[in-house]
Amino acid sequence: MNYSFDRLQEVLEELRVKCPWDKKQTIHSLRQLTVEECYELADAITDNNWDGLKEELGDVLLHILFYAKIASEENRFNIQDVIEGIREKLIYRHPHIYGDVVVENEEDVKRNWENLKLKEGKTSILSGVPRSLPPMVQAMRLQEKAKQVGFEWETKEQVWEKVKEEMDEVLLEVAKLDEVSSAEQLPESQVENNQLQLEKVEGEIGDLLFSIVNYARFLNIDPDNALAKTNKKFLSRFQSMEKIVANDGKIMIDLSLSEMDEIWNNVKKNEL
Repeated sequence: MNYSFDRLQEVLEELRVKCPWDKKQTIHSLRQLTVEECYELADAITDNNWDGLKEELGDVLLHILFYAKIASEENRFNIQDVIEGIREKLIYRHPHIYGDVVVENEEDVKRNWENLKLKEGKTSILSGVPRSLPPMVQAMRLQEKAKQVGFEWETKEQVWEKVKEEMDEVLLEVAKLDEVSSAEQLPESQVENNQLQLEKVEGEIGDLLFSIVNYARFLNIDPDNALAKTNKKFLSRFQSMEKIVANDGKIMIDLSLSEMDEIWNNVKKNEL
C-alpha cells in the first residue's frame, strides 16, 4: 500500500519536471479541473458504478497530491502535513472516541462536531458551508447545519405544509405578474413593473425550492442526487424519442406536441 502511494508521488514528481503541461500548472489553473473531477466522482456514485468510482477516486487523489506538491515547492506544506492535519482533526472532533464525551446517537455526534468548530474560531455555525457549492447542495447543508442548534421543524408533515404554503405564494405572485403584464401602461413603466414582479416570483420560487430540499432531507433523500437521477432519466428518454423519430425519417421539430407526447409515453412503457 505504502509502496504504491510512493510510486504515484514519484511519477508526479517526474511529470512536474519533464511534462510541459504539468510544469505550468498552478493551484488556480487546477481549480476548475478539480471541480470537474469531483463531479465525475459524484456521477459514478449516482450510477453505483464501482469501476468508475475507483477510477475517479484515483483522479481526485492525483489532484490532492498535485496541490500538495505545488505547496511544497512554495515552502507552504507537503502531503505529510496534509495527512497529519486531518488525522489530528479527526481525533479532536471525535472526543466520544478519543476522550470522555458521551454521545447517544448520530445527532449528538453532529452537534459536538459543530460546537467544536465554533470553539476553533468559527463565528457562525453556517460559515463552514462553501459559497461555491451548487445551490441545491448548499441549501441542504445550510439546513443540516442549522439543525445542529435546534433550528428545525419537528415533523415532515410540518415541512410539507410549508411546501404547500410556498407553492401558494408562487401562484399568487405569478397571478400578479400576469396582471401587470396585461395592464395598459406606458411602455417604460410596464417594463419596470414587470421586472419588479419577476423578481418577486423568482424569490418565491427560490423559497419553494428551498422548502422542497428541506422536505427531501426529512425523508433522508439527497435532493441533488434525486434530481441528478431524474435528469439522467429524462436524457435517456428524450434521446430514445429522437432515435425513434430519426428511424421514421423525420426530425423532432417536424412533430406536433401531441405526437411527441405519444412517443414519450411509449418510451416510458417500454422501460417497464
